[in-house]
Amino acid sequence: MALPLGEEVLAGLGGFEDAAVVKVADDLALVATVDFITPVVDDPELFGEIAAANALSDVYAMGGDPWFALNILCLPCAFPAEVARGVVVGGLRKVKEAGAFLVGGHSVDDEEPKYGLCVVGRVHPERVVRNSTLEEGALLYLTKPLGVGIVTTAIKAGLASEEAVEKAVESMRKLNKEASLKMLEVGAVAATDVTGFGFIGHALEMCSSGEFDIVVEVEKIPVIEEAFEYASMGLIPAGAYRNREYFSQKVVFERNVGDWEMVLFDPQTSGGLLVAVPEDRAGLYRYPCVGYVVKGSGRVVVR
Repeated sequence: MALPLGEEVLAGLGGFEDAAVVKVADDLALVATVDFITPVVDDPELFGEIAAANALSDVYAMGGDPWFALNILCLPCAFPAEVARGVVVGGLRKVKEAGAFLVGGHSVDDEEPKYGLCVVGRVHPERVVRNSTLEEGALLYLTKPLGVGIVTTAIKAGLASEEAVEKAVESMRKLNKEASLKMLEVGAVAATDVTGFGFIGHALEMCSSGEFDIVVEVEKIPVIEEAFEYASMGLIPAGAYRNREYFSQKVVFERNVGDWEMVLFDPQTSGGLLVAVPEDRAGLYRYPCVGYVVKGSGRVVVR
């Protein structure tokens, strides 16, 4: 069913954009998103921080500056009030770090805890960064390591080391603020954030025009090293298998990459930005370069 859209809607349901963008003036557009997750850690405040960082990431991926946010909180009424307070305090901490305001929200009684944000950001209409505007020869950069989905699966199984937990938590609670500001400075041509569809899924969204392929040099991808060990033990989230089943027809593995395969399909919580930078400015973006863009038919080629 087609939905009516005004000319002021710069990004909406069409395509695979990370957030909606609506123009409100010649020099101002609003970037809007909503995102919430189930707990990936036991500590309420850390969960709040991670969920908030995850939601804010959609605005950063579009080149926007978060402006204000509203809480979305689902908890069993039987939970102690301190749990709800901890989650909201953690979320507020990240909203403040983003330079935004927390202005309200809504809570409901739910058997399975969930938390996230509705976020509205600001961006100049001519500086919106889309995810499907690749250019031939652009280099691809990833701003956070992969593997947090596998590590959080190991956490739930009680098999994750303290070092692996620390790495995953620090990655998930880190805002993509600096990475977003830097990508605007260097003139990125396209970007997305790597979340539930994994690295492969979100890379394929960037290729959705069918004009380009993304070539991935797998050993250059940053990863939480313990993820390989846990993957070899079978501690792989169900979402990784779903991602592989759904996206595998558009992926070309030029060689056997071993446990890297499931890492590439691993669903990420609050993952990094995948940023395409023109070759002549690529050296200015100080994050790991993981691949490049070539003419093609909308595939990801793994080397």
